[in-house]
Amino acid sequence: MIHSLQENVAIILPENGLEEKIAQAEKENRKLTIKLGFDPTAPDLHLGHAVVLKKLKQFQDLGHQIIIVVGSFTARIGDPTGKNKARKPLSAEDVRHHAQTYINQLSRVIDVHKTKIVFNSDWLDALDCSEVIQLLSKVTVAQLMHRNDFNKRFTENTPIAMHELVYPILQGFDSVKIKCDIEMGGTDQLFNCTMGRQLQEVHQMPAQIVMCMPLLRGLDGKEKMSKSLNNIIGLTDEPNEMFGKTMSIPDGLIEEFINLTTDFSAEEKKALLSKIHEGENPMNIKKLIAKNIISQYHDSTSAEQAEQFFINQFQNKNFEEKVYEPIAIASLKSNENRISLIELCHQLKKDLSKSAIRRLIESGGIQINSIKITDVNEEIELTLQTKIKVGKRGFFELI
Repeated sequence: MIHSLQENVAIILPENGLEEKIAQAEKENRKLTIKLGFDPTAPDLHLGHAVVLKKLKQFQDLGHQIIIVVGSFTARIGDPTGKNKARKPLSAEDVRHHAQTYINQLSRVIDVHKTKIVFNSDWLDALDCSEVIQLLSKVTVAQLMHRNDFNKRFTENTPIAMHELVYPILQGFDSVKIKCDIEMGGTDQLFNCTMGRQLQEVHQMPAQIVMCMPLLRGLDGKEKMSKSLNNIIGLTDEPNEMFGKTMSIPDGLIEEFINLTTDFSAEEKKALLSKIHEGENPMNIKKLIAKNIISQYHDSTSAEQAEQFFINQFQNKNFEEKVYEPIAIASLKSNENRISLIELCHQLKKDLSKSAIRRLIESGGIQINSIKITDVNEEIELTLQTKIKVGKRGFFELI
């Protein structure tokens, strides 16, 4: 049991903490309280989030109590983690909307009916000024400056606002309020999670252990998977989109995806990794990964259909034999049925920014009726049966 819970975990602090926590809980005849906190900064969950959620599911399946702490207060401050400038705070309305979307999507990985969901505004809003100051007195500036992004910004004379220094302290206080045994997060959350340990200790409580999962890299193969970087595979993506995105990952990410995104058995993962080292065509391995991912978040039938769609759509080179998504001309915002190519593509692929579309046009990634258009100032007349290809996976026909 311990071995499976430790599988793929990047950091456990302290190193033998998990064994000790489990032994203590068994001695006290109780279940562990496992915390995952998130600030609802964007409305969509992706495979990067699922790395941590799947580890939570392992604890849940063993009967332990999962508590999701929604940063309904802290999101209004803005987490500075990994930032070289202050993160823009969210409005209360944004927080409510994003939080509900997150909660709805959690059911794709964990059993939300057995999960306790709390909002940290319930206790942080209740603190008066003297209580906040008393809480801040538990942490020194030197301790905060051990945080890499704060230290880097201070060294580079980049401004650090006071509210950013307060953020990890308030986030750590969540662990005090819920009496957390284990806090989960990505490796980028190590400082925030250890702050919870520190505050529990000064409140004369048993200190939580910290379990940090690796950060899954996104489709670019470089940066961590992030909505803001447009390099994600979303948990709510349609099967065909999931399959196509998975097939687009760099070969260097295959091993990472096998370990962090699939639910293959340990033996199956080992066999796939052996095939890679023996020179198996990476495309064949990616197809297996893609089908496994789709089976987890949709079903096996959808996975088989998505594979066939990919073969027909992308391995078949004939432009005219592709499957096109019908788009009603009347649904597009235009000026007397004329529209700039950038605006048209943006309306068809809302997940692409206009700057990304501009780059696609310049690189020959946009086709109108099988003709590449490379002029970013091109205007298009909206006529019936016009076929538009946007990037590698966007096929549309005007009706």
